[in-house]
Amino acid sequence: MATNVQSHAELASRLRLAIARTARRLRQEAGTDLSAALTAALATVEQRGPLTPSELAAAERVKRPTATRILARLEELDLVERTDDPSDGRSSLVASSAEGRALLRRLRKRKNAYLARRLRELPAADVEALERATEVLERLLESERRA
Repeated sequence: MATNVQSHAELASRLRLAIARTARRLRQEAGTDLSAALTAALATVEQRGPLTPSELAAAERVKRPTATRILARLEELDLVERTDDPSDGRSSLVASSAEGRALLRRLRKRKNAYLARRLRELPAADVEALERATEVLERLLESERRA
């Protein structure tokens, strides 16, 4: 049993490092000055919006003041738009702007093109292994989202 726990710990360490390095490489490939936090928040607003700053904070797992600062910066950059929340006059709803959606499309296109180029360099067996690993990672993320 101890060997299995140790191998899980070693795999977790290697997997964490590989994911972090891959994410950093994809951010570099995107060629934007937008930070990872701003990009992630913008993507969440695009996918789940319109939403309140509190909903964004919960989705991004940050405190409300952090979400408020992130949204203010995205608004300064014209990447999101605020409207009054019809159900709560003290709050606002945030949605991605046309410029924000266009930016996300460009970033995703660049990142996807980079990964596609790299995948074409691999043997079929490695591509199949990555496809399976992707399915497993998606399940892990989905189970966490539901919890």
